[in-house]
This record gives sequence, C-alpha cells and structure tokens, in this order.
Amino acid sequence: MKLFYNQLSLLSEKLVLYFVYALVLLCLSAFVMLLIFFFFAERAIARHEVREIEQRHTMDGPRQDSTLDEEEDIVIIYNRVPKTASTSFTNIAYDLCAKNKYHVLHINTTKNNPVMSLQDQVRFVKNITSWKEMKPGFYHGHISYLDFAKFGVKKKPIYINVIRDPIERLVSYYYFLRFGDDYRPGLRRRKQGDKKTFDECVAEGGSDCAPEKLWLQIPFFCGHSSECWNVGSRWAMDQAKYNLINEYFLVGVTEELEDFIMLLEAALPRFFRGATDLYRTGKKSHLRKTTEKKLPTKQTIAKLQQSDIWKMENEFYEFALEQFQFIRAHAVREKDGDLYILAQNFFYEKIYPKSN
Repeated sequence: MKLFYNQLSLLSEKLVLYFVYALVLLCLSAFVMLLIFFFFAERAIARHEVREIEQRHTMDGPRQDSTLDEEEDIVIIYNRVPKTASTSFTNIAYDLCAKNKYHVLHINTTKNNPVMSLQDQVRFVKNITSWKEMKPGFYHGHISYLDFAKFGVKKKPIYINVIRDPIERLVSYYYFLRFGDDYRPGLRRRKQGDKKTFDECVAEGGSDCAPEKLWLQIPFFCGHSSECWNVGSRWAMDQAKYNLINEYFLVGVTEELEDFIMLLEAALPRFFRGATDLYRTGKKSHLRKTTEKKLPTKQTIAKLQQSDIWKMENEFYEFALEQFQFIRAHAVREKDGDLYILAQNFFYEKIYPKSN
C-alpha cells in the first residue's frame, strides 16, 4: 500500500511538471505570436503611410526629386531673326522630332513683339527649366536673346541662330509684306496692294525701306535691355558681339545654311541626326520663297550703304560670318568639292594613376 502511494505521489509530481512545461510553452508561443502580430502590423501601417505620401505627391503634381538623364535634359532655343531662312530650318526640326524623339515648340508673341514683359520673362524661364515633359526640347520664335543666368538658372539652354546679309534680309522682308511667299500664298499680308518696288521706296525716302529698318539683327542678339533697341547704339552692337561669342553655341548665315546644318548634326546628333541628308534631298529644303521680289539696283544698295546703321549691321554680319567660317574650318575638310566632318581629333595620352 505504501508503494502505491509513493507511485501516485511520483505521478502527481510528473503531471505538475508537465503542466508547468506546457504552460511555459503556451506562454512562449503566445509571446512569439504577439511579436509576429506587431511586426506585420507595423509593416502594414508603414505601407499605408507610404501610400498616403505617394497619393499626396500624385495629387500635388510630379515628384520634385525626379531627374532626367543628361542627354535628355537639353533645351535648344532658336530665337530666329525674320527672313533669314528660318522657316526652312525649323521645318527640318519638325521633320526630325518624331524620329529623334524630342519636342518642338513654337513661341508666338503678341504682335510678333520680340521683347517680353518682365513677368513673361519669368514665366518663360520657368517653363524652359522645369517643364520636364517637354525635354529634350527645341524652342523657336521671333524673340530677342534672354539671359537665363540673371534668373538664377544653373543649366542654361543652348542658343543657336542664323543671320543674313542685312540689305538682302530687308529686301526680302519688304516684298514679303506686300506679296507673301509660296508657303502660304492665300494669306493676306499687311502691305498687300502696294506695288511700289524697293528701288522706288528708297528713291522716295519711304519708311519701309529706311536705314532704320536695317536695325534688327543686332538687337535680336543684344537682348532685352533698352539700349539694345536704340537704333545705331554702339553699346548694343558690342553686346550683340559678346553674346554671339559667349552665349550662342553656333550662329550660321543664310548664304551657307547647309554647312550650318552639317555642323549642328555633327555636334548635336541627339537633335539633328539625319538633318543634312534631309536638307539636301527633302522637298522642304527651300520651302519658303518670297514672291515678286526684285533685286535692288547698285544705286539703291550704294545709297543704303552710306548710312551708319547699315555699317554697324554689316559689321555685325561680317563678324558673325568670320566666326562661323572659323568654326567650320576647324570642323570639316573639303574633298572633291564636298565637305566632310572631321573625326575625333584628340585623345588622352596619359591617365594616372595607372590601373592594375
């Protein structure tokens, strides 16, 4: 009997011990489950907060920290001077934009005023720099040069332009206002019905052919300062020369437009790949031609050349032409009457420290 009680007591102790072990395991399991619950709950809360933040960014606009690749973060501004073959050139940009994957935007100002108001300058600079959906972008329009640096812009756009012999440009513009061109022949022009020739206008001292009308290419390159538009300003011409050298990537001349396009294709293929062949073979190469244009006589040209305004505009044109020919001479070679772009002509002879 005593043995039986001893065995029963031992069994009771074992049952208590097993119960304690089971209770401990249950507590541990509950604790682990609680940790797992809090872990997943915290992650769920975090994901919910992230979704809320992303939703707020979506509602407020594009994310401010989004960046573009360097090759995509490019804007070209062609502040085209009237009657310099600008339509022919911009049509090449339009034809290439889908293939080369960039945007073309035409800047149209009220009454074709090349000077923007201060508030429009701010809006324009903001568009150019922050409108990521339009990059890479090719902007063109009859606007004078605008200095982006004074607005605090670090990465400025690339300026290009084309200018023309000042008298030839004025003659073309004179007849364009009266007879239009073959681009939109049905459009009524401002001076339509006036049959007076350019020679007759100069002989009679008319306002549309006065030497003051030559003053256009200098102020377009000079910019938005008041002095730029003071006819005959020596300061304006000096500023125009400075901007041409320091602020413009390339300035061509109408008389050598094909070479200008060739240099752009070689230097900026992201935009102008295929431009040279398109200009040579495309139907739009010389799209816009002023109709009813009569070349001025030598007497008319000599009379205009007596003015100080012509001398300054012509000096600026010759300056631009010399610079363009200098750039071309260092970029191409002539063979059998054709021009060929030079291959890369520099290399890195030494690079230190040497890699193992």
